[in-house]
Amino acid sequence: MKKLIGLIGVVVLLAACSQVNPQKPSQRMGSAPSVDSTQLALLEMNQQLAQAADKQLTQVAKELEGNYALYDSNVWMRLLSRGDETTAKPMTDEEWTVHMRVYTLSERLLVDSEASYRIGKHELPDAVEAVIGELHHGAQARLLAPWYAAFGMKGTEQVPPYENVIIEIEVR
Repeated sequence: MKKLIGLIGVVVLLAACSQVNPQKPSQRMGSAPSVDSTQLALLEMNQQLAQAADKQLTQVAKELEGNYALYDSNVWMRLLSRGDETTAKPMTDEEWTVHMRVYTLSERLLVDSEASYRIGKHELPDAVEAVIGELHHGAQARLLAPWYAAFGMKGTEQVPPYENVIIEIEVR
């Protein structure tokens, strides 16, 4: 009897140590996984909206007074004040105070805030991050930012989704 119990124990132990075979895929070999048509439609819509935003901001940059330069992320910037050029420019991971005003393209104020931000840590909109490394202490700039480089498809409490905006910044 003891031998039988010992033999059962060895069989149970060996069964517990054996490797389980992987589950076979649910699709036939060679067939592509199904495409989520909702995600694909949203992606296509966002691409079309981004192209329309770029076109609109290019037109606005041509119509507004002052020379705007096109930067990364399709952000247009006009330097309003150079600031103190003897000071260092903001570097990644440094903390700087930024005064930021956000307007609609029709110049309606949406946000007026001043806070300290760590540069390069995605605390600021991508549009601001794209140009802030070019500015000295006290510099002021005006940005024309497409929705995807500003506040995105979700927006914020103050900024609606998909909103192309004007962002005025002062680095302090």
